[in-house]
Amino acid sequence: MTFWDAVVILLAGIGAGTINTVVGSGSLITFPTLVALGYPPLVANVSNNIGLVPGSLSGAYGYRRELAGQRPRLLRLIPASVLGSLTGSTLLLLLPSEVFDSVVVVLIAIALVLVVTQPVISRRLAARRQSGASAHEHLHRDVTPPVVLLVGLAGVYGGYFGAAQGIILIAILGIFVDDGLQRLNGAKNVLALTVNAVASVVFVLTTEVDWAVVAMIAIGSTIGGQVGAKVGRRLDPRLLRTVIVCVGLVALVRLLS
Repeated sequence: MTFWDAVVILLAGIGAGTINTVVGSGSLITFPTLVALGYPPLVANVSNNIGLVPGSLSGAYGYRRELAGQRPRLLRLIPASVLGSLTGSTLLLLLPSEVFDSVVVVLIAIALVLVVTQPVISRRLAARRQSGASAHEHLHRDVTPPVVLLVGLAGVYGGYFGAAQGIILIAILGIFVDDGLQRLNGAKNVLALTVNAVASVVFVLTTEVDWAVVAMIAIGSTIGGQVGAKVGRRLDPRLLRTVIVCVGLVALVRLLS
């Protein structure tokens, strides 16, 4: 790793940590950056996943106020995230690397679509909240078996690849759980942290890791996690999405060339 490669990866980690805390999809900054720098896709994915764990922890801590009172909810959802992450990370290791090299192109494309449509998802979730409040709904919806199942499936996706899993999680929670979006975002950060942490343990024990990459992303994402928690709500979301889409498209070109 050259000095300038380290600087680029560090900056990508800061961006990913910030974006993961605010929305999700930070891996669409770091993973394509690593691919563009010449790292093999599988090594880039594994090292990126491990490096983002400290950033996820930083972001979850930054949202600790929004997490107040959510312990029972999280205790029901975290086991699903653990099981899903174990499944996804195991699939990544058992399937031939050529499968990931092919599938990752599709996964990045799906993740980019989610990033672009995220504002629509957020508006519709907000509209559901207002509609429910105006109608004085008395039915309290929280963690039901379908929610647990969907969170588990999101964990499979996150353990295998992870980009945009935050958007998937916030969509699931926003549709099926009655609570404010900022509180649900805090829960999302904890669940994403769980998925990344479990997958990281699997990867550390079983496969090749580039620890220099891990270190740069870990430092950057930890800084970004605090940036996202403190000032992320004031950042222009259109700019963030533009950066994500541009970097993701560069990765697609690199992978397809």
